[in-house]
Amino acid sequence: MQAGEYGRARTVVELTFSTKAVLLFLAGGVAGIVNSVAGGGTLISFPALVLCGVPVITANATNTVALLPGGVSSLCAYRGYFSGQKEWALRLAGPSLAGGLVGAVLLLKTGEARFEAIVPYLILFAAVLFTLQGRVARRLRLGAEKVEHSTRSVAWAIAFQFCISVYGGYFGAGIGILMLATLALLGQKNIHQMNSLKALLATLCNGISAIYFVAAGSVSWPYALLVLVGGTAGGYAGARLALYVGEAPVRTFVSVFGFVLGFYFLLR
Repeated sequence: MQAGEYGRARTVVELTFSTKAVLLFLAGGVAGIVNSVAGGGTLISFPALVLCGVPVITANATNTVALLPGGVSSLCAYRGYFSGQKEWALRLAGPSLAGGLVGAVLLLKTGEARFEAIVPYLILFAAVLFTLQGRVARRLRLGAEKVEHSTRSVAWAIAFQFCISVYGGYFGAGIGILMLATLALLGQKNIHQMNSLKALLATLCNGISAIYFVAAGSVSWPYALLVLVGGTAGGYAGARLALYVGEAPVRTFVSVFGFVLGFYFLLR
């Protein structure tokens, strides 16, 4: 199958716009719930955009813009835990912005066929990160107490944050756990404070990427708005859902879905 035929063969049935609208609104809603409860919503909304026939690079850019308001909401939710993080925020803001921009530029420089070939591995990588997030986070909280606060650890943390942000600008799914690893290098101990700084850095990374994608004309706005509205509603519902079902069922669903999806794209 030629590269151009691959993109046209991703869906067996041509969807009407109304069907796509419903699908993307629901996908955005589920992504918003997942992000609110456990994180990993990109594994839901990005494939939905691809299923609707959006080219993979445009789908990735559109997804970044559509989910950005949810990231800002998360940042606002954690603002009460941001006390004492200003020094680290100033140190890591630059690498987050620079890395996010580099990743976004690399994405648009990647050919459509090449990115289609990379997508399955990006999804599987994100699924592995998501599945292991709880275990790694526990280790980070324990390990953080043993990390010596030094110039070397800060320098490594800045370098890691830049690399993570490059990946974030390029694809982005699973950057949360990677950012927590960076913060552990700084000796962070309080998980809520770590999440507050992580939310800020992720917003900066995704925000600069979104600005670049918009300026480059790489966003499909009708689809972006559908995912955005669904994601906003889902984020609100997710906070309430967490009180009833907890995080574990949502995490299990996203992990299984991520692996199934990754292998599906790999075997196409």
